[in-house]
Amino acid sequence: MAAISLIDRSQAETIHLLAKREKNWAAREPGVVLVFCIVFLVACGIISLFAYRRWMKRKAEKETYETTE
Repeated sequence: MAAISLIDRSQAETIHLLAKREKNWAAREPGVVLVFCIVFLVACGIISLFAYRRWMKRKAEKETYETTE
């Protein structure tokens, strides 16, 4: 019977450790969150720059078409 209660206790502790959640990972690691934000902003800037250039190229090509009216 002692072995059964020992197994139950260890299982309960294991389940407790698995179910326990860390408290606010972002608050403990503000540097990592800051790096993610900076990388996201730089990526958005680069993508918008390429989109703007493509838009201007299409606009310039559209204005060079000759129309005969």
